[in-house]
Order: sequence, then structure tokens, then C-alpha cells
Amino acid sequence: MGRLIAIDYGTKRVGLACTDPLKMIASPLHSLHAKDTIAWLKAYAAAEPVDGFVLGMPLNTDNTDTNSTPHVRIFAKLLAKAIPEIPIYLQDERYTTVLAHRTLLEAGLKKKVRADKGLIDRTGAVFILQGYMQKMGM
Repeated sequence: MGRLIAIDYGTKRVGLACTDPLKMIASPLHSLHAKDTIAWLKAYAAAEPVDGFVLGMPLNTDNTDTNSTPHVRIFAKLLAKAIPEIPIYLQDERYTTVLAHRTLLEAGLKKKVRADKGLIDRTGAVFILQGYMQKMGM
């Protein structure tokens, strides 16, 4: 069984999360610069079985595109071309950053730790993955 990899894509940074092989638990995985994402995912998929990528799709509350949506759509096309054997699933990512901030605050992390934008991105990716898993009944 392979893992699912969630991608919280941003034009500067990308947060990643993954499931365990049984697809029961979502955990933070990595954060990296956007330009390095596809190469990193290719290397990861070569080393570990991956059943799918769950890409966070930014939408407004009325389901219209945000300023970030076109960038995510372009990334999805590039990823599909680079790794065509692994399917890409789109998942609504509304409020994931807010949930990530709230979770880190409630965890009692110090302000300096909470200011780590990579940590926020990874945590956001966990929420994207959890939302997808819940939608799919996992």
C-alpha cells in the first residue's frame, strides 16, 4: 500500500504532509521552496510507494477562484506531466491556514516557533489531507 501526499502549494513555499501506508494517520512531512517541489516529489515517489497526491485548491467562500488558484492549477498540470503515473486529487483548502495557526497556538508553542512559516505550511497540508481522508471515508 502506498501513501497519500498532501500538497499545500504556495508560490514561495510548499508544505507537505503524508499518510502512513495504511492511510489512517496524516502527519507533517516537509516544507520546501516552490521551485524544488516537483523534483522532491519525484525523488520521494521513487523511494516510497505513493498512491496519490492531494493538492489543496484555494477557493473563496462562494467557490470562486482566489488570486492563488491559477498558480495551483498550473502546478497541477506540471506535476501531472512530471509524474503521470500518480493521480492528483484536488481538495478544498479553505480555512486550513487559519486552522494551522489555531492548532499551533492551542498546542502551546512559543511565538517564535509559531512564526516558522514552513511549520504553518506543513500543518496546513495535514488539514488538507485530513479533509480528503474524511471525504473519502478513510
